[in-house]
Amino acid sequence: MPIHRCAWANPANPRYLAYHDEEWGVPCHDETRLFEMLNLEGAQAGLSWETILNKRDNYRIAFDHWDAEKIARYDAAKVAELLANPGIVRNRLKVAAAITNAQAYLQLRDEGGSLDALLWNYVGGKPIRNSPATMQDVPAKTPLSDRISKDLGKRGFKFVGSTIIYAYMQAIGLVDDHIVGCICHKKASGKGRKAGA
Repeated sequence: MPIHRCAWANPANPRYLAYHDEEWGVPCHDETRLFEMLNLEGAQAGLSWETILNKRDNYRIAFDHWDAEKIARYDAAKVAELLANPGIVRNRLKVAAAITNAQAYLQLRDEGGSLDALLWNYVGGKPIRNSPATMQDVPAKTPLSDRISKDLGKRGFKFVGSTIIYAYMQAIGLVDDHIVGCICHKKASGKGRKAGA
């Protein structure tokens, strides 16, 4: 019997399948991963997610395993090193954004907050679980991603447009958009709420 997955999950790429099956749409509360995914979704802008996913291990090494305190102190020499690293997307604006995001994240933390608390407060601590029939039924952005985007932007984060943030919400399980019939659809049945609820 064939296994059905969301159409975007490339069956020829084991890394991609594992991401679809084990991470996408799964609620995440780990601060380091929340920070990592925010930056990776920004790095994806204009590219495919598969491209970024294939470079994720390189990113972890290049960006000190997403240690925000270290990243916030990167100097011109470190930036030059990153821009010469073929294992990541060598885009000056995206590299600069990761540094700015680390500084904004530390500011958030210094104020007694966290990405976990900030993001999950928007959904009352429970993921939004949708039931799209096809990937065409999945929006590129929503009013909620608009609000989170504006909030993060005001806090100094970069590459946090609404479309990027909706993809981020999916990546960290704030929203679950696995299509009906996918093996991951409603994995945590009863643990969330429908959009608009």
